[in-house]
Amino acid sequence: MPTGWRYIAVRATGGRVLGDVFNPHGPVLDWEVPLALSSNPRRDLSGPGSLSGTIEPEYARMLGDDKKPILQEWGTELYLEVDGRIRWGGLVTRTTYDGPKATINCEGFTAYPQGIPYEDYMISGALITPKDPYAGKDKNHDGWVDGKKGKQRVPPPPKPYGGPRIDVYDAFRNIWNHVQSRPYGNLGLKIDTHDLGEKLGAADGSDPWELAWWNNPDCGQALDRLAKDTPFDWIETHAWAGSGNEIEHRLRLGTPRLGRKRTDLRFAESENIAAIAKPEGMGDEYANEVMVLGKGEGRKMARAQVYRYDGRLRRVATVTDKSLSSASALRTRGTQELAGRTKALQIPAIQIIDHPNARLGSWSLGDDIRVQVHVPWVGDIDVWHRVVSDEISADGLCTLYLKRSDSFVY
Repeated sequence: MPTGWRYIAVRATGGRVLGDVFNPHGPVLDWEVPLALSSNPRRDLSGPGSLSGTIEPEYARMLGDDKKPILQEWGTELYLEVDGRIRWGGLVTRTTYDGPKATINCEGFTAYPQGIPYEDYMISGALITPKDPYAGKDKNHDGWVDGKKGKQRVPPPPKPYGGPRIDVYDAFRNIWNHVQSRPYGNLGLKIDTHDLGEKLGAADGSDPWELAWWNNPDCGQALDRLAKDTPFDWIETHAWAGSGNEIEHRLRLGTPRLGRKRTDLRFAESENIAAIAKPEGMGDEYANEVMVLGKGEGRKMARAQVYRYDGRLRRVATVTDKSLSSASALRTRGTQELAGRTKALQIPAIQIIDHPNARLGSWSLGDDIRVQVHVPWVGDIDVWHRVVSDEISADGLCTLYLKRSDSFVY
């Protein structure tokens, strides 16, 4: 294990009261888990990230005082601390054993809602039809209130209207609260409390948004869909809290994005870029027009077309999403798809060294960075890319996974 690195195992359940605060996590099981990495710790923008490693040979201390394995699937939290700072945190999700060798796979806390059913009901922008106070008071259908002919006509019934609407972030938090309120489901993950300012469902009730248990929704999929359709970013973070041994877990929310343009950092070949992944274009995935097919069948099917002609031949991609019905939702989905299909050459990843141009850890997921490299057959490339994932390695190198900044819709 490199100097300054250590892996800390914590029991995921069995919370206790600390002062006046209930901590849902159990005790620290091991302050220095003897883990050898098989894949570098990876953080993802709007994703849980991952970490995997092995332990060999068998260690007797890998059983806790409760006689349960210290590294237990869905029962253990694992953290990587580098020079006193937590650089990765998550849950042990899979273990395999081959003689004296154990293989451990971990994912971030935000992988937990995947597969958890939503067992409640939430609706935003429901169509409300008020009760007609004159219903049944014109039994002979002559247009007059019974017994008041010539004096009081039957007024038209009240018009339907759109009901209360929920902010997108409130819906996101409600799903997380649902997950963490169930027995043995509290991760202690705190969600940002601000609102997005965008409501779900149509204001007039014509296209309500709902999440209903009888449709057997998956909490993880519902969370991902909210973030993708709006769109907005989220980042999972873990950090020491105060001066004690408690770890704070947070889910940051940002719209239309997290991160910022980093004019203070420089990433250049022969300076701090040690290697670049093979540059890539779109190939068969390229399109400068997108047709989105939504709810309905036949001629009544909702649809929208979005295009961005760029001097190349017209290429069309078709996307089908039966959850979409409003024109704005269809256009948003089409614009998102189009942005990812019209990009020019991009550098999918760079490996960097610690350098005054950009010290390791000086960027954040979601940041836009300027990448300057030479590509054979193309020449010098100087393009802004967005950091969508990063990996740190024990040899002091860091890999940044990138997408062109102009492939995102804000």
